[in-house]
Amino acid sequence: MVFSSLIFIYAFLPLSLLAYVLCHSREAKNASLLVFSLIFYAWGEPKYVLLLMFMALSSWFCALRVSRAGGRQARKLWAGAACAVDVALIGFFKYSGLSCSVFGEVPGFISSIALPIGISFYTFQLMTYVVDVYRGEAEAQGSYWNVLLYAALFHQCVAGPIVRYKTIAHELFVGRVAGDDILSGVSRFCIGLAKKSLLANACGALADGLLLAPDVASDAALFSENLGALSGLSALGAWVGVLAFMLQIYLDFSAYSDMAIGMGRMLGLHYPENFDYPYLSRSITEFWRRWHISLGSFFRDYVYIPLGGRECALPRQVLNLLVVWALTGLWHGASWNFLLWGLYFFVFILLERAFLKRIFSRLRVLPHIYLLLVVFFGWILFHFTDLRLGWTVFMGLFGANGNAAADFVSETLLRNNIWLLLVSVLACTPLIKTLGNTLERAFKPGTGARKVLETLRYCIIPAILLLLSTASLVGDSYNPFIYFQF
Repeated sequence: MVFSSLIFIYAFLPLSLLAYVLCHSREAKNASLLVFSLIFYAWGEPKYVLLLMFMALSSWFCALRVSRAGGRQARKLWAGAACAVDVALIGFFKYSGLSCSVFGEVPGFISSIALPIGISFYTFQLMTYVVDVYRGEAEAQGSYWNVLLYAALFHQCVAGPIVRYKTIAHELFVGRVAGDDILSGVSRFCIGLAKKSLLANACGALADGLLLAPDVASDAALFSENLGALSGLSALGAWVGVLAFMLQIYLDFSAYSDMAIGMGRMLGLHYPENFDYPYLSRSITEFWRRWHISLGSFFRDYVYIPLGGRECALPRQVLNLLVVWALTGLWHGASWNFLLWGLYFFVFILLERAFLKRIFSRLRVLPHIYLLLVVFFGWILFHFTDLRLGWTVFMGLFGANGNAAADFVSETLLRNNIWLLLVSVLACTPLIKTLGNTLERAFKPGTGARKVLETLRYCIIPAILLLLSTASLVGDSYNPFIYFQF
């Protein structure tokens, strides 16, 4: 079940909110949240609910042992044990296939392992919980069911943002005020839904039509056919296809975060922001401070800084960065292209630290162009698990495959989708949000004009977006979500 499905919007979400409202005590509300969260997770793959429950059990038990251990060595042992269990399980389910490509496959075994939805997200959340207890930054939770609720919250369990226990524990288990943010939560959810259903899906369909759908492109049996199709793609078609994918992946993932944050606000839970208009960045370093913020901050606080960060000799600093970016790439998928994608950004960050940052500090427009081009080419590496196909598309951008600069198909697709692309580009900027905030500040609270504006912003516009999104989803079978595979 995905947030942008009609069954979720008009059945699951209303029922979960109704059950939540009908419960009077915080404990009962949390119990209803847990039940609906487990149902949500079990909707796609019931057997992996047991995996989620076991990993929560392991983290709950080890965190309690950490809090009760007498010495530092014992605390470290129990924290290490919890992390070892989490790493071993995510390694088995997510990276067995990659390991077998290196060391050889066990026939009929690895190919039968399915990737549990959201395992990358809830594994990291459970690890931060135990580590924060070990560091003394969070208190160990006495109730297993509370730890399970924290890990399984359906708002963000399967695709983030990665919420740290210490930032949500008070609202979730001590006290939260529901009601103040309901309208803003509904508005945020509807904005995310519209970004997903009206823009991301349309950009995805355009990208798949030009660059091949991910499942088709990754099918080894279709390699020759796929290579021929991509070799014959015009340069214009290649540029439009990669641009459409670049827009899709941002709109898709940020839309999911918008919906998760909105649903949390409806209940008085405040999840961290996960995107800050990353395509407006002026460097790769800045881009990764704005893109998937919760993942970047996880690797910074739980990997990079513990390794020594920048507080060590230069060779060690480079090694620390290498580890972080290799892990960042592998987190996105168990395939060589994702590892290379992470190392691709590692190289540019090194270049920025070495000399590009000093050059760009004196320039205005060039850094933005540099950033967009680096990210644009990086998405080719991200999109194609078969590196040969990705290289073919890259060469095709410059007509190096003997392909035409443009053809009737690519020109027609561009003309038919020009408004989609322009609106999608606009949705990647804070222009509309800034305009709304400016208008709101222009009128004093309590005035008639301010009330009209707030009604538009929090009631009428969300209702219109909901209706438009519903109309686009009815009968539309194309509703992918890229980050479910992670």
